[in-house]
Amino acid sequence: MIKIGVVDTTFSRVDMAKHVISVIREHLPEAVIVRYTVPGIKDIPVAAKKLIEEEGCIAVITLGWVGRELVDKFSYIVSSMGIVFVQLLTNRHVIDVTVHEDEADDLDKLYEIAVDRARKHALNLVRLVKYGREALTRYAGKGLRQGTPDVGPIRE
Repeated sequence: MIKIGVVDTTFSRVDMAKHVISVIREHLPEAVIVRYTVPGIKDIPVAAKKLIEEEGCIAVITLGWVGRELVDKFSYIVSSMGIVFVQLLTNRHVIDVTVHEDEADDLDKLYEIAVDRARKHALNLVRLVKYGREALTRYAGKGLRQGTPDVGPIRE
């Protein structure tokens, strides 16, 4: 049985998890999805670790939202370091999907960024789970972006 963990927060202004779950169900229908919702981004690392160690998830995708204030940026740095540490401790992929509220002033645009980023990273996770470490190799150096248009490679 394949278990995939999805961690999201109540601080987020978009339910990115529902989009992630939709992508996983579409491309990896046999997977069991375990969702864990926490208050904010600093709570994400322990939730990811618990999903791996206690629930047996082979990979986790985390969905964070960073506010506009400097304190929010510092909280993101702490969370990001914690997520990296979880990966090193567990030897599992934890795909960090984060939206920064100051990426767009228009709320519709911010929503589009969040949904696009969540869906594209969910597909990255599915590829890694299904096909292993070389799953993304053909996309290396392509200037792919999640949440914004791809920029393309500098040279082929």
